[in-house]
Amino acid sequence: MGLMLKKPEGSVGSAVPAIFIGLFVAFGGVLFGYDTGTIGGILGMKYWRQEFSTGFTNDKDGLPDVTADQTSEIVSILSAGTFFGALTAAPTADMIGRRLGLVASCVVFCVGVILQTAATAIPMFVAGRFFAGFGVGMISAIIPLYQSETSPKWIRGAVVGCYQLAITIGLLLAAIVDNATKNRNDSGSYRIPIAVQFAWAIIIFVGCIFLPETPRYHIKKGRPEAAAKSLSTLRRLDVEHPALLEELAEITANHEYELSLGKASYLDCFKGNLGFRLLTGCLLQSLQQLTGVNFIFYYGTSFFQNSGIQNPFVVSMITSCVNVASTFPGLYLVEKWGRRNLLLFGAIGMCVCQFIVAITGTVAGVENMAAQRALIAFVCIYIFFFACSWGPVAWVVTGEIFPLKVRAKSLSMTTASNWLLNFAIGYATPYLVNPGPGNANLGAKVFFIWGGCCFVCIAFVWAMIYETKGLALEQVDELYAKVNRAWKSPGFVPTVSFQEVRQANVDTRHMSLVEAEGETIRKKSVVYNEGDGPLGEKHGYGQA
Repeated sequence: MGLMLKKPEGSVGSAVPAIFIGLFVAFGGVLFGYDTGTIGGILGMKYWRQEFSTGFTNDKDGLPDVTADQTSEIVSILSAGTFFGALTAAPTADMIGRRLGLVASCVVFCVGVILQTAATAIPMFVAGRFFAGFGVGMISAIIPLYQSETSPKWIRGAVVGCYQLAITIGLLLAAIVDNATKNRNDSGSYRIPIAVQFAWAIIIFVGCIFLPETPRYHIKKGRPEAAAKSLSTLRRLDVEHPALLEELAEITANHEYELSLGKASYLDCFKGNLGFRLLTGCLLQSLQQLTGVNFIFYYGTSFFQNSGIQNPFVVSMITSCVNVASTFPGLYLVEKWGRRNLLLFGAIGMCVCQFIVAITGTVAGVENMAAQRALIAFVCIYIFFFACSWGPVAWVVTGEIFPLKVRAKSLSMTTASNWLLNFAIGYATPYLVNPGPGNANLGAKVFFIWGGCCFVCIAFVWAMIYETKGLALEQVDELYAKVNRAWKSPGFVPTVSFQEVRQANVDTRHMSLVEAEGETIRKKSVVYNEGDGPLGEKHGYGQA
């Protein structure tokens, strides 16, 4: 196989434009990661806690502070906004396009940043968090959609995985900026980290003005000339080049086959084969959150502070650096090992690390210096396993498994499930971890919960994740139509050409893909036999 990711032999055109466009769009993940990461540091800032306090006094140092209820509300409201934003992404992306959908997302996000920057009390700050979350939710659903519809199949996983890389970079940038302003004794301590987000949004907003719309969206809207021009830009081929026309014809034929089965509503996304794929995507995104990664990035600074660890801001920067560096192997392995193997590898590694952290913190106690070092070490190892597997691959898989007619709708729902669990974890964690009346005060024991969820991840991947490496988006439909068990999917070789189905004039209404393929082969065989020899003697025509 070799070590390098190489373009398949016989492929014409260039993948460079599509790769660079996909990488630029992935930059939107910085908004996601930075916005997620910056709140953890802000919650640990002395000035912010005193400024936004509503009369509550911290028992530990006697200073004004925010309550666990307020902390829960501030953190989780972003995820509530992202949930509704992700659901809004589907009609937006289908109505005005994937590209303009990203532009609209940036505008909404900036409204939220303005409100947070101007806030001096919790209500306005919470409102800003909601609108920023709404924009992030739209972005988080549209970016993998755009990347999947523009990237060549042989490098698609790595390109979509770069979205997660951008998220990790955003988390790291947030930790660095928070660390730089944490000791300021004025509003700049929290306003500077928040206002920096304008830069990320402006970069995406301006760049999207010059990006091409995806060819699959143009086909969906009945604009073949625009689709050809877009694909020409992405593949660096002339619009009349045979290879470009063939790829475009296959996309068109696949879409026409889908439409022959009837238009898809939201209800259709829950039926039959599509329903199974939607369940797979929703569970994958939900379990990604239940691995506990956002506990570390939302509440890591506060958790390390309460655990008696010195320099918790520095520890957060270290975990963010590990997160970024560990994503790079994942971008390589997703195309070498495949989606299924990499998810299994990550789930097993995360499960082991989480249980070690839980046992260490419970038995030795977090006050023990050796236990603290072990806890930090295995949190970093856990982040490695997450960042090289479940971090990027969850977005890759959900971007690949849906057909064009329901892709935006289904992808928005899978992303919304990610944010719904994100909201639940963000809301519940202070009550689970923090000391105080009415709280569970689990401390390090909370890692038993994350470890148990990682064990569930192992069974889920084995039973439900299909291997889609190396398949065109249109060929994934054939995979799900022909392979009835996920563990049988590795090594699948597609045989259906949607162009041949269309050329054979097969009436595909109410016909499964396998039935359409069989009817196409039958018609081709009849034509071939009738045309072979003057009377068909060679193939027994008329010899019954």
